[in-house]
Formats: sequence, structure tokens, C-alpha cells
Amino acid sequence: MMIEVDRINSYYGDSHVLFDVSLAVRAGEVVALLGRNGAGKSTTLKTLAGVLHPRSGSIRFESKPIELLPSHRIAGLGLQLVPEERRIFSGLTVEENLELAALSAPRRLSLTDIFATFPRLRERRSSYGRSLSGGEQQMLAIARALIRRPRLMLLDEPFEGLAGTFVDSLLDVCRELVARGQTIVIVEQNVRAALSLAHRTYVLDKGQVVFEGSAEQLRASPDIMDRYLSIERRSS
Repeated sequence: MMIEVDRINSYYGDSHVLFDVSLAVRAGEVVALLGRNGAGKSTTLKTLAGVLHPRSGSIRFESKPIELLPSHRIAGLGLQLVPEERRIFSGLTVEENLELAALSAPRRLSLTDIFATFPRLRERRSSYGRSLSGGEQQMLAIARALIRRPRLMLLDEPFEGLAGTFVDSLLDVCRELVARGQTIVIVEQNVRAALSLAHRTYVLDKGQVVFEGSAEQLRASPDIMDRYLSIERRSS
């Protein structure tokens, strides 16, 4: 397993948010964390990335315990979080954002490789972050993680608020990355988009895992879809 999470409990102050959450991700697979707003999905990603430390439980990344490591040490091991807020530097150009992200990378990708994956960013390489559209900002946020050659990418709501054309473009990018062997954990409210990528899924509700199975098994579980995801199902 690339990452193994065993019964973690995470808190915001005195508020208990994750309750004995366990999950595992194999190298080269896409795992989707699904659930309604407030279910604990983003908190799980932040705990994996070291932004938040669990009060109990363990996290092993490529057999190394990481639950007590600071986030920069975890990033140095090859785990990269692309946060929902994107956090690009609005006063820097696309190229400067990428170069800054690569500064502390043990092994970086070249800008040529990044721009081959994101042709739109090549066109906007001299544009400031503040001038990018939401879809372009999301591309840049993913590209900043990718330039560091991550072993595992954590994507938090990558399609949120984006037009359909950008969602399709980012789905194509993710599929290309997976074809190259990239491991991804994705949190996403767009369940259909997430399931089109995912090999396996976990559904969270009120900080607990209530379902674990393949994307196909989740699609075939209308009770789970209706109860925890409120997704309108269509016949294929």
C-alpha cells in the first residue's frame, strides 16, 4: 500500500471531526472520498497532509509513520495536497508560481513537461495569477503540485465552481496522469466526475466511513447513493 490510515481521530479545537477513519490507497490507483458537505472529507485530506494532526490513530506513507510529521516534511516525502482554496500567488506569473513551487522539490519536472500537460498554462505563462480564470487557476494549482513529482496527489474539490469545459479538460488531465502511474485521492462534490476517475471509493458521513468499495459497487448501491450523496440516478 502507498498509504494506510488506521482509525484516525481528528479535532478542530474541542470539536471531534473524524471518528476512527481507516482507509488505504494502492500505488497507481484513484480513490474518491465522497459525502455531503461537512462529512469530514477535506479534514481527512488535511490530516493526511499534516495540516492537521490526528489525536489518535496512525498514518503510514510507503511504510513510514507520518501522523506526527509537519506538513513540509510530508510534502518532502512525496505527498502533495492541492487545497480547495488553490492558494496560488496572485501577484506572480504562471511561470513564477511554478518555479517557486519547484524550489524545494527533491526532483522537479521541467516546465516543458508541465506545459505539455497543460497547454493552456503555456499560453498564459506570463500572466499574473490574479488575471487567470477559475479553471486556469485550478490548472495552475494542480501543476504546482505536479512539478514536484508527487508520489501521491490529494485533490480537494478540483472541479468546484468550474464550467463544464474546464471540468472536462481537468478530467482528461487526471486520466493522463493516472495512465502514467500517478496515484490520486480526490474529494469532490461532483460525484459523477469523481466516479468516472475512481477505482475505489469511500463514503463519509458525520466523520465516519459508511461505505468502502469500487466505483462500480457504489453505482450499484442506490441506497448508499440516496442516503449519503443525494445523487439523481440515471439509467445507462
